[in-house]
Amino acid sequence: MNKNFLRNVRKLMMGLIYFCLGLVVGIIALLMYMKYEKAKRKTGFENEKRIFQLVESSKDIIYYYEIKPELRHRYISPSIEHFLGKGILEEAYKNPNLPLELVHPDDYEILLKKIKGDLDYNQPLIQRWKDDKGNYRWFEEYTTPMFEKGELIAIRGIIRNIDEKVKLQQDLEYRITHDALTNIYNREFFEQSMEKYNNHVNTSVAIILCDLDELKYLNDNYGHKKGDFLIKESAKLLNQFFSENAIVARIGGDEFAVIIKDADKVEVEHLCQNLSAEISEYNRNSKDIKIKMSMGYAFSKYSIGKMEKLFAAADKNMYQDKKAKKEQKLIQLGL
Repeated sequence: MNKNFLRNVRKLMMGLIYFCLGLVVGIIALLMYMKYEKAKRKTGFENEKRIFQLVESSKDIIYYYEIKPELRHRYISPSIEHFLGKGILEEAYKNPNLPLELVHPDDYEILLKKIKGDLDYNQPLIQRWKDDKGNYRWFEEYTTPMFEKGELIAIRGIIRNIDEKVKLQQDLEYRITHDALTNIYNREFFEQSMEKYNNHVNTSVAIILCDLDELKYLNDNYGHKKGDFLIKESAKLLNQFFSENAIVARIGGDEFAVIIKDADKVEVEHLCQNLSAEISEYNRNSKDIKIKMSMGYAFSKYSIGKMEKLFAAADKNMYQDKKAKKEQKLIQLGL
């Protein structure tokens, strides 16, 4: 009995010794592994940093932004100061939240999603950043997320300034949608707006059509430059008179169209009356040309399926106004 007991005790002691030895070996192995991983990450970052340094002469901004264990910029190429101003590099290293402070308010959510990992990193990110003069610059960014055990720990990427690209695109869009002579919207944009309200956006809407009287007489007797000046002055008056809720377009040589959304019929009537008063005021102050304009309007509480009939009604009313003016002129002349 005592021998069996002693034998079992020895077995237990030996098992305990082996367990302790295994535990010590495991701890040592774990520590070595952690040290290895840390060294590997450090080596990896150092390698990336060397790569970054090779392209620092580029105007593109290259960065490495650490999210875990804490927010901080591990690397930003000096080219950032070319776009956002001197001192921004040092400030970024000191303040990891600087990107959130400089990004345009409309692009804030994009940046937040990028940091949180709630973004499709395969797509380029278009963002605006404020420079040291208070101006927003346009940038296109390609980002690569870095994960560890399924958790986002860092992001790295390349940011390219696209101010010129955006300006070219905006200029092209402007030329496509605006009349070259008057710089107000053109017929194509007007027709696109008609289609939008006729098929997609249902709102109260009015169309006002305006036609310049005696433009042909002006062209024939004083030349087309004088006629062009009349067209430009009329377009300028209309564009300044109507609010942002209105689309003012030149749809023909001497024809203008206005789409007014979210208005009631009484408001539209008052607008037409005030527009006539505005034209009269212009003519009183003008020492050169006089604006003579016929107009007609039509209103509907709903726009979907109504725009073509609305245009036809406004056109009819405009020609009635033109006809009435001609008859009044004949009466004045005693004819």
